[in-house]
Amino acid sequence: MIPILINSSEPMLRVRVVTVKDYSDAALKRLQEAGVLHVEEAEELSPIDKEAIERERNLTRTALGHINDILDNIADERTVSIPAEPVSRPLDEIMTDVKKLRGIFSKLTERQDALRADIANLEAMGKYLGILAGETEATLRDLQYSGNYLFTNVLALSEESYKIFIDRTHEYLLNTISASQEGEVVIYFIARTKDRTAIENVIRSLGITVLSIPDKDMTLKEFTEKNTEILGRQRIALEEAGRELQTAIGDNLEEIVSIREVLEEENERFSVLEHACEAQYVTLVEGWVPESSAATITSGLKDILDYSFVEIKKPTSTDEPPTKLRNPKGIRPFEVIVSLFSLPKYGDWDPTPSVAYFFAFFFGLMLNDMVYALGLLVLARFLLDKLVDDPTTEGTRLFRRVLYTSGGVALAFGVISGTYLGDFLSMFFGISLKKLALVETIQTQLSDPISFIILSLIIGLIHLNIAHILGLVKGVKEKSPGMVLSKIGLFLVQIFGIPYLFKSMLAIELLTMSAATYAIFIYPLILGVVLIIVGAFMQMGGLGAVFWIFDLTGILGDVMSYSRLAGVGLATFYLASSFNLLSEWVSSTVSTAVPGIAGIVLAFIIGSILLLMFHVFNLLLSSLAAFIHSLRLCFVEFLLKFYEGGGREYAPFHLRLRREIVVGKKS
Repeated sequence: MIPILINSSEPMLRVRVVTVKDYSDAALKRLQEAGVLHVEEAEELSPIDKEAIERERNLTRTALGHINDILDNIADERTVSIPAEPVSRPLDEIMTDVKKLRGIFSKLTERQDALRADIANLEAMGKYLGILAGETEATLRDLQYSGNYLFTNVLALSEESYKIFIDRTHEYLLNTISASQEGEVVIYFIARTKDRTAIENVIRSLGITVLSIPDKDMTLKEFTEKNTEILGRQRIALEEAGRELQTAIGDNLEEIVSIREVLEEENERFSVLEHACEAQYVTLVEGWVPESSAATITSGLKDILDYSFVEIKKPTSTDEPPTKLRNPKGIRPFEVIVSLFSLPKYGDWDPTPSVAYFFAFFFGLMLNDMVYALGLLVLARFLLDKLVDDPTTEGTRLFRRVLYTSGGVALAFGVISGTYLGDFLSMFFGISLKKLALVETIQTQLSDPISFIILSLIIGLIHLNIAHILGLVKGVKEKSPGMVLSKIGLFLVQIFGIPYLFKSMLAIELLTMSAATYAIFIYPLILGVVLIIVGAFMQMGGLGAVFWIFDLTGILGDVMSYSRLAGVGLATFYLASSFNLLSEWVSSTVSTAVPGIAGIVLAFIIGSILLLMFHVFNLLLSSLAAFIHSLRLCFVEFLLKFYEGGGREYAPFHLRLRREIVVGKKS
């Protein structure tokens, strides 16, 4: 089907791999290496020792968690090189290594945690006991005494809790000493041991902090001075423990990352095993493979397995295979745009080619500035990676190429129309836009609002009718007479109705012909309306009595929607021009207010800064607007006329071969 506008997805084949139970692991590893099988849950045969698989997968997940816990302690970002052909090892051996590594790093992290807890406690003691130091000369042992008749405690609480505490316990307290600072109160009290339970109940109900006082025979002032020294030593010890942990990680980093890669592959393999089923002696793996890769499955398994059976057959009418798109290199990035709407169902049309052409064209026409286009290309190259979680993904790579292509079209439009930061060169250097433009006619067309709007509407008519033609072809293909009649009616209304309405209502002759000829146009126009009504009834039954009206009014609304091309394009230019004028006005004001060379230099600096800020803002705003409105025109005005979507993504079970791993990146 019209490969220039519409493509088709890769033909898929259903694959069933049956092998002897003892060879199931080897079969899965080979399928993983082949990387072409989209695994589905098998519908026949009983589950293969699922409890054992779940047990092994849980062990793998636990080990993977331990490894990730170790890597989370990395203080800075590091790149680790992975061998091209990592040595395969038994899972038990890997688990032993994980246990050894966990033992090493658990001691180091536990030491860090203990030091942090100790430092936090010392800081709290220093803070609260420092507040109390000016109120009493009691020793630390006096502050936390417990005897047969009396007991003492030190509490840290808010001023509000302090009032409630005193109100509820004043009858039990023999003596209190308190001090406050920044809304917190520290209270030292003496009470009878027999009242201890009642006092502690109040403490618990109010959530009051009971300070754990060191059992030492020293005054508060002595403790505060000593505490500062101890706190300094503990902080030094914490830094040393941190360096020791980083050194240990660095010494074992390649092994840790390699183990993580193996564990992730094992975890993925076990997830596939959970879908596999077997009878008493065999294992079954079932899924989909592209027709062009079917030989990879059969030859790969025959090389290593003596007892295996591979069944490959075409999908039936009730099957729903996943969709694997196959577009040329230049068009493939725009699969990302189509996937934002919906992937095509298997066997349905892939509209990526037409979306690629029109999306890039619309984007370029709306941005239409050489400098902005160059700025977008720079941002796509250097900033996009900072805005995504994983810049190495295929989706990020394709989206960057979408921006490259669309920015390249905008660059071409900017050069052709002579637009450089709006009228920057014209305003500051007196160079006419017409002299800058490679094609003066296009420059004139895009600079005049009425001409630009008319051009946008013409583009809209062309774009919409391409969609309706595709809808007509689809109706013929699917043997839908209602859709066919409706589309033919739309074409008749446009071909004969537009000239007739312009002539009869606006006295504008779009075509050079006699009045009698124009009068004849009323008949095919009426026929077109009738076909639209009949087609609506055939497609929607009784609802067609109402919805045919929207087919007619939708033509006007859809075409007018394309005026956004002129709106965004002119807004980009006029905003840039306004920013140029504003920067020039501010610079002139500064140079007038500050006489001499200093004023000229200051005016140049301020003007340059304003120009940079304004145009970066306009670049981001215009690029976003061009992207959003290009999506709108491609999705709402184009794809909805003939495209349904609803497909499943082809996700093959594959072996990931990453040569460099980034770890320790803080989010």
